[in-house]
Amino acid sequence: MKRNRNTKIVATLGPASSDYDTIRALHEAGADVFRLNMSHGSHPEIAERHAIIRKIEADVGSPIAILADLQGPKLRVGTFADGPHELADGAAFRMDLDKAPGDATRVCLPHPEIFDALEPGATLLVNDGKIRLKVTSCGPDFAECTVVAGGEISDRKGVNVPDVVLPLAALSDKDRKDLEFVCELGVDWLALSFVQRVADVREARDLCNGRAAILSKIEKPAAIEAFDDILSASDGIMVARGDLGVELPVHSVPPIQKRLVRKCRAAAKPVIVATQMLESMIDSPMPTRAEVSDVSGAIYEGTDAIMLSAESAAGSYPIEAVTTMNNVAEEVEADPTYRDVIEASRTANRSTVADGIVAAAREIAETTDIKAICCYTQSGGTALLVARERPRVPILALSSQQRTARRLALTWGTNCVLAGELDRFKMAVVTAARAALDDGYAQMQDQIVVTAGVPFNTSGTTNILRVAPCDERLIYNADPE
Repeated sequence: MKRNRNTKIVATLGPASSDYDTIRALHEAGADVFRLNMSHGSHPEIAERHAIIRKIEADVGSPIAILADLQGPKLRVGTFADGPHELADGAAFRMDLDKAPGDATRVCLPHPEIFDALEPGATLLVNDGKIRLKVTSCGPDFAECTVVAGGEISDRKGVNVPDVVLPLAALSDKDRKDLEFVCELGVDWLALSFVQRVADVREARDLCNGRAAILSKIEKPAAIEAFDDILSASDGIMVARGDLGVELPVHSVPPIQKRLVRKCRAAAKPVIVATQMLESMIDSPMPTRAEVSDVSGAIYEGTDAIMLSAESAAGSYPIEAVTTMNNVAEEVEADPTYRDVIEASRTANRSTVADGIVAAAREIAETTDIKAICCYTQSGGTALLVARERPRVPILALSSQQRTARRLALTWGTNCVLAGELDRFKMAVVTAARAALDDGYAQMQDQIVVTAGVPFNTSGTTNILRVAPCDERLIYNADPE
């Protein structure tokens, strides 16, 4: 489905968006990727939504990416006797392994691994940071704390530990079962929660065994520290600003977001900016001006995709939320300032032949009347390199691999076309010209740039560039030489 924008939109599915008609309407409104949140929904419900997406994909005739988002370990306090309790600023409060119901002085924290990692002076955050505790003393089964910022505490509220790297794997037992289920189901991307170290990514990759691409969610301070290694081991990144804003000072999140987006682009790996982008649209048909500015800011930064969570999964206006994102993206990308910002932030990468080919393709497209850059790609690597250049013309990624075409639906500016396997460059040019004409990216006699690699059907061999006309003689006299 041809879009009038380059930035992709990820929409989370849920109770408000679980039937064929709604999901198709979301796709037609602008959703390029659908997120299945494994924190909510049973395996049969997830399988049903997956099947609906694949039917819509077949009905509309264009690849759609499916992203399964693993829950990750959930750290929560135990229960309280007599309902919620109020913690006053300056009061003493204890967390321990005692399973007895808590009160205003203590509560069970059933995670011995947290106590093993704590040190005096560490911070504990409860209920998304609304309650802040400072550890004064601790041992293997307790932590004595002072309430720095008080408030109401109640059963099973979440706990964040921003100051230390916890000895916890990113994959819980539930995550392992979910991972195997969605990989067998056939999702394209797997989002990994609670990433703290590169070993977390490697473990997930081993379990996936090539069945899905790995997208690491950056939501822990430890992940910021180890980001370069995590990026290198991942296929993509999600900047999960919600948890980052809890565990880090909220004012530090925008510059972190900008740095991570720029690093992902330099590495030619897709990045999603996520969390609370249009939060008010859960209950309102219109966003706030601040939310529109937030979405615009991420687009100006050059992110590959922007994401809706509860807005499309549980809100009252899921289609309106996607439409709003689509309209904002189209408006921003039509602004001349957008091109100035994107081109000023381009990083020169000229270490391989493929780097040189895609850079030349972009430069030719920008200095002559080229309508599209068409690249043949088996693994998706060439299309990612072209997208890194952020060219002014559309990118057509042609692949014989359906899995590759689906994964590329997350990548900036990339329009995916399934093409048969080829053995001659002439047929690659013919197929690219036909695709550009059929999908409305070019008209007869317009010129396109075609990149490919010889030998064909081998990953990592991009070594040819040709400027070709969409010419009747070329297209209709298409027998292999």
